[in-house]
Amino acid sequence: MSYGDAMSGRVRSEERRAEIVRAALEVIAERGYRGASLAAVAERVGLTQQGLLHHFPTKDALLVAVLEERDQWDAVPDSRWRVELLASLVEYNTMRPAIIQTFSALLGESVTEGHPARAYFTERYARVRDSMADVLRAEYGDRLPNGLTPERTAPLLVAVMDGLQYQWLLDPESVDMPGAFRDFLAMLGEK
Repeated sequence: MSYGDAMSGRVRSEERRAEIVRAALEVIAERGYRGASLAAVAERVGLTQQGLLHHFPTKDALLVAVLEERDQWDAVPDSRWRVELLASLVEYNTMRPAIIQTFSALLGESVTEGHPARAYFTERYARVRDSMADVLRAEYGDRLPNGLTPERTAPLLVAVMDGLQYQWLLDPESVDMPGAFRDFLAMLGEK
């Protein structure tokens, strides 16, 4: 096999993996992680379940790939996060309901004992809280205008972002997610 053939095969394999991850996102959004089967994902991409297992040997491996892919879409270097960029992220989320639905379904399921995404979300939230505290400190210093420290405010900020997502998913016509988040920022002292 030539180098070119090997590279072409690797590119096709990576493209197929990306297609499988996108299909898994859709299936998880529709059915939740526990209700999503490898067979359903395989069918959606025109593979047998055995063919899918060639790319992802377990359902847990596929779940990790889905979560990592989702994180890549929101990746911004920590040094570039600012409070107003968070508001833009909330607005951007309104344009991708399937991704938000998948994330929310996995997050909700992950609180159960033994769920394969539990450690992922626990570690992710620790990182996000630390990152949000850094963003708030860069914006306001050691105390926000409301008197709270960035460390005390960071979990509230994350809770508002995720809580608004759940409410918006349930009733998008009644919940102005970007507007409500801007209102929360105003309560923090942001203009």
